[in-house]
Parts: sequence; C-alpha cells; structure tokens
Amino acid sequence: MSPHTASIIIPCFNGERFLAEAIDAALAQTYPRCEVIVVDDGSSDGSAAIMQKYAGRIRVVQQANAGLPAARNAGIRVSTGGYLAFLDADDYWRQDFIEKMVQALETSGAAIAYCGWQNVGLPDGRGKPFIPPDYEHEQGKLERLVGGVRWPVHAALVRRHAVEAVGGFDPKWTSCEDFAFWIRAATRHALVRVPEVLAFYRHHGRQMTKNRALIAHNHWRVQREFLREHPEVEKRLGRRRIRELTHGEMLRKGYESYWQGDLETARAIFRTVMKTGYGAPGDWRYMLPALLPLPLHQALIRLMDRNKKEKPLSEND
Repeated sequence: MSPHTASIIIPCFNGERFLAEAIDAALAQTYPRCEVIVVDDGSSDGSAAIMQKYAGRIRVVQQANAGLPAARNAGIRVSTGGYLAFLDADDYWRQDFIEKMVQALETSGAAIAYCGWQNVGLPDGRGKPFIPPDYEHEQGKLERLVGGVRWPVHAALVRRHAVEAVGGFDPKWTSCEDFAFWIRAATRHALVRVPEVLAFYRHHGRQMTKNRALIAHNHWRVQREFLREHPEVEKRLGRRRIRELTHGEMLRKGYESYWQGDLETARAIFRTVMKTGYGAPGDWRYMLPALLPLPLHQALIRLMDRNKKEKPLSEND
C-alpha cells in the first residue's frame, strides 16, 4: 500500500459515450501520485476498446456484470493508494480535484473530504453550482447525515481505512448504495468540506426518470436499516424527529413527483408512507386517492382541478 497515492476507481457498464472524458479527467489530475483503475462490469458496447486505447496508463479490471457497488469493490481490492476516489464513467473533475482534496485531508486530519459539485447534464444546460453544508462544524451532524448526504460519490476523497472499516459498498443496493456507504462512514469518521465546485455530475434525462420510485424507497430503506443497526440514534434524536427525517422525507419526494406530473411514482411513494401512518390530515387528502385504480385517480385530479378553476372569488379575495 502506498499511503500518499490516490487510487481513482472508475466503474463502467456500457459507458462508451462519456468514458474517455472520465478517464482523461482522472489522468489530467495535478496531484502527482495517482493510479487510475477502470472496472469493466461486463460491458457489451465499445467500452473495452476505449479502455484499450489507454493501455499502460490505466489498470483495467474485467468482470461479469455484477452491479455498481460490486464494481467499485473490485477496484478497491486491487488498488494500492491510501486515498480512494470514485468517479463514475459519465462524470468528471476539475484538474486540481485530487490535489485540493488531499490537502484538505492532510490539513484537517479528517478521513473524508467532500466538495461542491455541479449538474452539467440537464436538458436546458447546467444546473446551479452547489456547495454542500458543513456537516462537521455546523450543528446537527448526525441529524443531517440521517436525513441524507448532499454530495455525489465522485465529489469526495476518502482515506482507505475509512472505506475498509465499513466493508466498502453493499452490493445488495441497486440504487442509493452511495448513501448506504456514506451514512456509515461519515458517522464514524471526521469530515472536512472543500467549499469549491470541483466535481461535475452528468445527470442526464434517462437517470432523472428511471426508477424514481425505487430510488426514493431505497433511500428510505437505507435509513431504516441504519437506524435498526444503531438504536442509540433514535434515542439521541427522538422518535418524532426520526419520523420526520425518514417518513417525512419520503412524503416530500412523493409531493415532488406529484407536482411534476409523475403520478405513478407519487402513488407508489404515497402508499408506502400511508403504511407508516405518517402525515397530517392535509397530507392524507393527497395520499388516500393513491389507493384507487390509476384511471380513477387521474379522473379525480381532473375534477379537483376543474372545481378550483370554476370556484367563484369571495368578496374578500
């Protein structure tokens, strides 16, 4: 193991469209001690040919398709660095990402450094640059982490011992595997924030709509699993606050889908929230129709919208 080396792990499954850009971003880092490991997770497109073009500059690990967590773990196993970074095949970094993150870890003594990021894959262009909150120094680190982690997996650099302490990424998660990893690692180890946008996330349309309900449910399941493993967290934060952070967050995502016109996702989320008994009377007004067949639910929404438009203004309006 080389304590000062940064191991950059790029999992790839049919990522030919942006893979070269991700590899180039890893190889262009100004930090002098980097190794780049690309894990071919059973790709059937032209990804392997792209990897071959970088022969001698990257290490390639090939395996049958096993999913994103398993691919990252395969990269971890062959890596030699004391620092680990995870770059998905459709994302990229600023050239000084590793350099600035290593500097933050060494200056602070923390185990995990995270930074600002920007979504560059929206249909209308780039999203707004985002700097996550300072989890370590602002009040309520544990509460914030239970609620969710506000940085993508590639916007962080982690010391190897912190990754090994939690066993890497849990392969049972088909989504939110990064949240499952961070909530365990970040509650055990100190964090340091680098308040600059150094990571770029290509959140394209296919990702935005695919399996939206599954992602919301997995986020909720990760929370519940963590809380079962750590009953002291509920004692510390209180049952009411825990319900707000878990069921309340699910309900918020249900509303978000509802108002964006994704009724099928909203219905799936609302049905889960109702099973927990969570929500105020006004929330149940929106959730209960999710028990109806979809065509009846759609007809009810149209009727409610029509009634709102036809309702006469009162004298006080």
